[in-house]
Amino acid sequence: MTDTDRARLARLLSAEQETYSAEHPRSRELFEAGTNLFGRVPMTWMNKWSGGFPLYLDHARGNRITDVDGHTYVDFALGDTGAMAGHSPAPTTAAVARRMGELGGITTMLPSADAQWVGAELTRRFGMPLWSFTLSATDANRWAVRLARLATGRSKILVFAYSYHGSVDETFAITGPDGTTVSRPGNVAPPVPLDVTTRAATWNDLASVERQLAHGDVAAILTEPAMTNIGIVLPEPGFLEGLRELATRYGALLMIDETHTFSAGWGGATREWGLEPDLFVIGKSIGGGIPCGAYGISEAVAAAVTGHTDTGEADIIDVGGVGGTLAGNALSTAAMRATLDEVLTEDAFAHMTALATAFTEGVQGVLDEYDVPWSVSRLGARSEYRFARPAPRSGEESAAAHDDDLDAYLHLAMCNRGILMTPFHNMALMCPDTTRDDVDRHTAVFREVVAALYD
Repeated sequence: MTDTDRARLARLLSAEQETYSAEHPRSRELFEAGTNLFGRVPMTWMNKWSGGFPLYLDHARGNRITDVDGHTYVDFALGDTGAMAGHSPAPTTAAVARRMGELGGITTMLPSADAQWVGAELTRRFGMPLWSFTLSATDANRWAVRLARLATGRSKILVFAYSYHGSVDETFAITGPDGTTVSRPGNVAPPVPLDVTTRAATWNDLASVERQLAHGDVAAILTEPAMTNIGIVLPEPGFLEGLRELATRYGALLMIDETHTFSAGWGGATREWGLEPDLFVIGKSIGGGIPCGAYGISEAVAAAVTGHTDTGEADIIDVGGVGGTLAGNALSTAAMRATLDEVLTEDAFAHMTALATAFTEGVQGVLDEYDVPWSVSRLGARSEYRFARPAPRSGEESAAAHDDDLDAYLHLAMCNRGILMTPFHNMALMCPDTTRDDVDRHTAVFREVVAALYD
């Protein structure tokens, strides 16, 4: 096994930082001028891009991004899944332009025929019979959690340590040293101690799940089919089936969030792996880049919710805290219809998955060649390398594999050679416009930057 020479890493990182700064003067100028923005950027997480300042966008199309300094990149980040359909896919932009121009009516608080079409298509793909729309997966998770609490009469949500479900307060939880639930490090001002709202368990550990469910106060298990935002951590055989069985046995609902794991296939991991959720959440990619999200519920959950609303206990039409005036607007539903109907098709997923398989094989070949103690995992059209070998099997293990300097070096070295990876981790996503040449280019660059460190 080849150990990381930290002194060599520091020298390589410094050289990549100098190159990045020298080649992006306009981006640096815009960043330094952004004094009226908190953190100098539109959203503070944009500072996660390595190099001291982010790239600034000029234009993007398909899987190519061009920055304001004129550099064009092969984009494997794809908006951290938000642009899984590619940047500005033609059917989506045409549908959006028609809604905004010819038809008019971006948001009217009125339903549209497009919304009904999208609901039927989501049922066809994911199996849930009833749907409601949002403007993000965060909202979809937040509102579905409220319905789960209403349907069960229970207060707590079970999540997995280092999972990610947007900025939902209940989900930034990990298991403390004594088995209690505590806030994840860095969580910004949780409104209440996390053990008031949440129980945390360990991914791939059914015993830890059962211990938390045994308290009898869990409304829903909220989980991705595979962990993603901490690196891809795949479920071990029987784990997801065990979650379904435990949820049923202890009277909790099973809530599946496929915002990232939609990469698994045309119907997400839910269809690919035969999952049976009670609630289902998706967002980002289904609108081709237009803000949107959706949650689906079973007939049983709908009946339980309706029972409480019929008695006046809860109000899901007016002031009950579920919904928003822009949710389900005509523009977002038009975008979703076009994207699902014409872009993220079964053929597209077959193409994307084949490329992700080649991407993964290319990375593994380089790791084997230099005996680098990293691993690479794939989830359909998505692949990711992690600084651990063997691959982490839980969120805790994946978090422990994080390495700031290695992350910065990999991201900057790739960027300086014309390839963008997701800034939060080393995730690569394929879109319908990605080609085998793009994948082979990544493999060649990856080999170059790994060789510089380990040869």
